[in-house]
Amino acid sequence: METQDQTNLQHEQANNTYGRPLAENSEREKKNRGTSLTVKGLIVFALILLLMIPMIFISELVRERLNRQNEIRKEVSSKWADNQTFVGPLLVIPYKKEVLKNTKGEITGYNEGKLYILPETLDISGTIQPHTRHRSIFDVTVYQSDLSFNGHFGSLDLEKWNIAPENLLLEKAQVFFGLTDFRGLEEQVSIQFGKSTYELTASDMAVSSDNLSLTDAYTSVAVQQEGPNTFGLASPVTLSMEDLKAGEKFSLSLKIKGSDYLAFTPIGKTNTTHISSPWEDPSFIGSFLPNSPATISDKGFEADWKILHLNRSYPQVWNDQQFSIGSSLYGVKLLKSTDSYAKTERSVKYAILFIALTFALYFFIEILQKRKIHPLQYALVGISLCLFYTLLLAISEYINFNYAYLIATIATVGLITLYTKSAFGKWKIAALFGVVLGMLYSFIFILIRLQDGALLFGSIGLFLLLCVIMYYSRKIDWYGKQ
Repeated sequence: METQDQTNLQHEQANNTYGRPLAENSEREKKNRGTSLTVKGLIVFALILLLMIPMIFISELVRERLNRQNEIRKEVSSKWADNQTFVGPLLVIPYKKEVLKNTKGEITGYNEGKLYILPETLDISGTIQPHTRHRSIFDVTVYQSDLSFNGHFGSLDLEKWNIAPENLLLEKAQVFFGLTDFRGLEEQVSIQFGKSTYELTASDMAVSSDNLSLTDAYTSVAVQQEGPNTFGLASPVTLSMEDLKAGEKFSLSLKIKGSDYLAFTPIGKTNTTHISSPWEDPSFIGSFLPNSPATISDKGFEADWKILHLNRSYPQVWNDQQFSIGSSLYGVKLLKSTDSYAKTERSVKYAILFIALTFALYFFIEILQKRKIHPLQYALVGISLCLFYTLLLAISEYINFNYAYLIATIATVGLITLYTKSAFGKWKIAALFGVVLGMLYSFIFILIRLQDGALLFGSIGLFLLLCVIMYYSRKIDWYGKQ
């Protein structure tokens, strides 16, 4: 009897202290579980933000390697030849602009003006032969080109310019041909002008990289370009008034080396250009694209331009004025499509997507499997995801980017899959996680390869991914009410 009373007393005390102990404990556990999920979610979010710090350093590393590659390219170009931009040929004829007299009215001299005459037609044709130069672990593309310039100068109407024929200083007339880098010349340059052949030599017409204009004797021509100083070739020519009225034909051929790109200026009233090369991946630059779609195949490319004087902003003839002819440049750049640094830099931009989705998947598996994962384990997985980019960067400097991406993906997915097996203790979960992570890397690889469609494809893919996450997370008891 005494034992029964003690038992009843204990139950009564328990009821007085806790009410219904089992129900209240259950409610307390649910509440604690909801709080724990909230705290864990905040910790995971904080880890995602913290892992952006090493990604910043990795981005800087990519830029540093890219700058190093550019330095190597400049070094090789300085020993080979820089990009080549061609101006001309054009005629420059001085004339008596102003007669100088003394106080007695006696003629003491005169000031000179200059008349600039562009060709009526200009036909350019040539080939580009690319070469690859190796320096350290980097490849630099340079080229050799074989070009010909043909055309004729039209008749000159002096009345339009209010210049008397006797004021023309025909004995000082010169033909000018401009190019970017003298170091690329492989042989002496001569021009067939009219019935005579003239050897072109270095002139005092230099394009300054500071003011981007032809200085000294030919200040009226401006060339906009990047790179070192541009120099001109010139030669005195024999001209008569009959030659100016009838016009003169010209022909010029040269073999020249260069790097990066080859560009021309449409100084003719009618300009036609034909360029061919075995290079498989050209990029057409400047103000004018080829008139018809260029023929591009695994054997190289062929491109044709036809440009009229109406398409540019400077006239055929002018005197004592300055015009920017560099704004109408056109040409071809030997683009290296397998630039691993550009692709690696693009892939780094998706780092936060990798880390956030991987952590979210880990978080959901942790909740559904009711197995706690320590924040340090999240951090280790995040570090593995960051190291993917350093692997990709390092390996792609030696082999093709696609193969480097595959190797880095297999290494990273394999490491995280094995670690997931140890964290959750189930191969099924680890295999599923590895498949999802592999699909994510494949998705990013497609985005990297796409150009115009990257935004559309990426937006649709992320939307579908968000739909899947929202679908599978709808049954999670976030607040512990069940």
